Amino acid sequence: MAMYDNLLANVPTDLWIGGKWRQSSDGGRFDVIDPATENKVASVASATVDDAKAALDAAQAAFPGWAAKKPRERGEILRKSFELIMRDAERLAKLITIENGKALSDSRGEVAYAAEFFRWYAEEAVRNIGQNSVAPSSGARMFVHHKPAGIAVLVTPWNFPAAMATRKIGPALAAGCPVVLKPASDTPLTMLALMPILEEAGVPAGVVNVIPSRSSGKVVSAMLHDPRVRVVSFTGSTEVGRKLLHEAADNIVKPAMELGGNAPFIVFDDADVDAAIDGAMIAKMRNMGEACTAANRFYVHEKVHDEFTKKLTAKMAGLKMGNGLDDGVALGPLVNKDGLDKVIELVDDAVKKGAKVLTGGKAPSGPGFFYPATVLDNVAADAKMLNEEIFGPVASIQTFKSEDEVVTRANDTEYGLVAYLYTKDLSRGMRVSEKLDFGMIGLNRGLVSDPAAPFGGVKQSGLGREGAHEGLMEFLETQYISVTW
Repeated sequence: MAMYDNLLANVPTDLWIGGKWRQSSDGGRFDVIDPATENKVASVASATVDDAKAALDAAQAAFPGWAAKKPRERGEILRKSFELIMRDAERLAKLITIENGKALSDSRGEVAYAAEFFRWYAEEAVRNIGQNSVAPSSGARMFVHHKPAGIAVLVTPWNFPAAMATRKIGPALAAGCPVVLKPASDTPLTMLALMPILEEAGVPAGVVNVIPSRSSGKVVSAMLHDPRVRVVSFTGSTEVGRKLLHEAADNIVKPAMELGGNAPFIVFDDADVDAAIDGAMIAKMRNMGEACTAANRFYVHEKVHDEFTKKLTAKMAGLKMGNGLDDGVALGPLVNKDGLDKVIELVDDAVKKGAKVLTGGKAPSGPGFFYPATVLDNVAADAKMLNEEIFGPVASIQTFKSEDEVVTRANDTEYGLVAYLYTKDLSRGMRVSEKLDFGMIGLNRGLVSDPAAPFGGVKQSGLGREGAHEGLMEFLETQYISVTW
């Protein structure tokens, strides 16, 4: 652990409940592993059901005071949080790379993105605007306003350990809600490191509580069955999302679900191929492909297939793989062995069914959960990777002939998070975008994520939206008062 001592010296590893660090009630802990070396880098307290209840107690005690603060006061605290995160950006970025594995350049981008949610919701906190009107039939006044929903349970994934949490904490705090956050056990350190920053920014004790746990199912279930919990916001797989929706139904807890994706990336015959390559590298390789927004299925028009495939292969083959902390590394390891094994399984399946490996395709030996940037051509329609999230640095390519054909194939999935398409014809671009059954479209862009945009999907990719004004509304309840004066 010596190589990490300087970076981890001041990173807390206990539970953050009610503005204080505490051990778990049973003394349990679990190890955090660096996926680049497979070395243990920290031991973190593992919350129990009793700890979860203590966190809810702290949140409930903090709720009245936080909800009563003027919107501008909450906004100023969020703005200060943004400034302090940016002050500590390099330290946080290195911490993300250590526990998640992503290249430092990716981690730096994530920290800036994560901080931006606090700046955005510092501005949205003052825009909780209601309405006043006259009922047409009765003549009574209809006074409508939005109240903080109550305690929110936030469950976040490992792929963006900072941004997936701030995207939920920001709007919750702006709305006046306290939160209990359960970060992914693979990557708990980033959120624990954020707590002293929020305290310095002025977030009162109990407003944000963080409880890492290896007993995630029991801990989250206990919270969802506590009548004080009014919102659950989850980012992760559709499979786990379904289970949480069942749990939330028992107490009618308001769900906000950002689930899996199976993004198509469509390149039409009139596309700017070089621009499409640049977009593909972002859509596919951001966070090493470990993103719900990652391009999963590449549909390339047969007229530009050879040019696109050649250029994409060259770009992918040129990525330097290694420890994300090392200079020049663009491709770090996958987060854990399960993730690596899944990528290996999906690639082997596609190759057995006739896919041609243009680059990559084989995991290296040695420590670390590494997999090279891989391009597969002529992927068969029955390959598993076309129906499952790859969650790795693998691009699967097929060709198409017509617009109607590719729209049908792109929509042929239970998921509906994001789709990408490239064309120089704006008319075609808008027409196809409207036909695609996805919550977000990247039209001549390989990146759609933005704190000011309503992020979310349709079908089995989720419920609700994060970011934008819609993200604030997920943590508010509408109240209507009928009154005559």
